[in-house]
Amino acid sequence: MKTCLITGGAGFIGSHLCDRLLSDGFKVICMDNLITGKAENISHLIDNKNFSYIEHDVTNHIDLNEKLDYILHFASIASPKDYVEYPIKTLKVGTLGTHNVLGLAKAEGVKFMFASTSEVYGDPEINPQKENYWGNVNPVGTRSCYDESKRCGEALTMAYNRQHGIDTKIVRIFNTYGPRMRSRDGRAVPEFITQALANKPITIFGDGRQTRSFCYITDLVEGVLKLMKREYHMPINIGNPTEMSILELANVILDITDSKSKIVYKDLPEDDPKVRRPDIKLAKKELDWEPTVDLRDGLTETIKYFSRKEVQ
Repeated sequence: MKTCLITGGAGFIGSHLCDRLLSDGFKVICMDNLITGKAENISHLIDNKNFSYIEHDVTNHIDLNEKLDYILHFASIASPKDYVEYPIKTLKVGTLGTHNVLGLAKAEGVKFMFASTSEVYGDPEINPQKENYWGNVNPVGTRSCYDESKRCGEALTMAYNRQHGIDTKIVRIFNTYGPRMRSRDGRAVPEFITQALANKPITIFGDGRQTRSFCYITDLVEGVLKLMKREYHMPINIGNPTEMSILELANVILDITDSKSKIVYKDLPEDDPKVRRPDIKLAKKELDWEPTVDLRDGLTETIKYFSRKEVQ
């Protein structure tokens, strides 16, 4: 039985990775400090004999007496509200935390994956974004704590690969949504759903014409696991290439929820990207991967999750 450590394992993406790896026959160690992760995301796994949870901040030294085969480093402060509130913690987990976890991977001689982000492309001047695009990032803006920590994390990962021969992977995650997202965390999908279910105004920043592409969580997990098992070390985009405006997203959610909410507009935050769309040709070629879940189907499942949360 292979053993995988997942940092940030109680978070939105991390908890889904825990589920999938356990179902695939892995032993899973989940590590999280619960700053943005939630214990309820993994509560259904506590009695599983192949699952264990360690509450720990990866920016501190990691002492783990377990034989590992894989490390998936998904610990991160990833939502706009959170990394504006916790800029130093955001920087530390992406840099010091990544360095610590890479040190553990080196000591154990195991495969390592760094969860990077489409935010390394900043406010891109090309669309869609290919992996060989170096980005357009403001290094001193309010978003820089997140953007630059991820860029540094990628550099650290490649340095350990080149100098120490660690089998590393870098996944650049584009906008992902699904059950277990945190409501009111500043990201469009949970914000719009929460507002629509409560019949409160849908808040759109700017004119709503800025675009994003939305990948359902099961599609993302499938891409991550395919990359995890491949001998490929350079960054690779995982996301849905179907692009739509934020205003279009809001209207789809209003339609599915049959909400009485009205749309209101507020000023666009600093350095908010105007476009975001992955070029996934590399993922198709190297991983034989592409998303399969239709946006409306994925949103319907996500809305069901938030509806149950409202009832509780």
